[in-house]
Amino acid sequence: MQQKTNSTIAEIQISYHPNIIGEASVTTAAEAFKYFINSYSADTISLQETVKVMYLNRANKVLGIYEASKGGITGTVVDIRLLMGVAVKSAATSMILCHNHPSGSLKPSTQDISLTTEILEAGKLLNISLLDHLIISRDNHYRSMAESGDLVF
Repeated sequence: MQQKTNSTIAEIQISYHPNIIGEASVTTAAEAFKYFINSYSADTISLQETVKVMYLNRANKVLGIYEASKGGITGTVVDIRLLMGVAVKSAATSMILCHNHPSGSLKPSTQDISLTTEILEAGKLLNISLLDHLIISRDNHYRSMAESGDLVF
C-alpha cells in the first residue's frame, strides 16, 4: 500500500509597506528617547522589562518601533533572529535598541552589555547599524549606552 504524501509547500510572500512616522527622524539619543517613552505603558513600565527596537531608513527616518520581548520584573529574553528578521523585512539600515528597568536603575547589567554586543555583531553581518541602546525608567530618565561609553558602537 502506497502512502500518500502531502506535496503542499508553504508559499513565502514578501511585502513592503513602510510606515514612516510623519517626518520623524532621529539623530540623537534624546530624540530616540522621546519616541520610545511614548511607546511604553505607564501602567507596566515599573512592572516588567520590555525590549523595543526602533528601525530607521538611510535618512534616519523612523520606520517603526517593534516590541522584541516582554518579560518579568528582572529580565526578558530577546530572540536576535526575530529582531534582525524584522530589520531585514522593513528594509532598515539602522536601529536603536531600548529597554526599561523596572527597578529604576539606569546602569546596564552584564546581560544588557552581552545582548547589545550580540546584536551589534549580527547587524554587522547584515550591514544594519546598531546606533545605540537606551535604558529607560518610569521617571522619564534614560541612559544612552553609546553616549556613556558603555560600548563602542
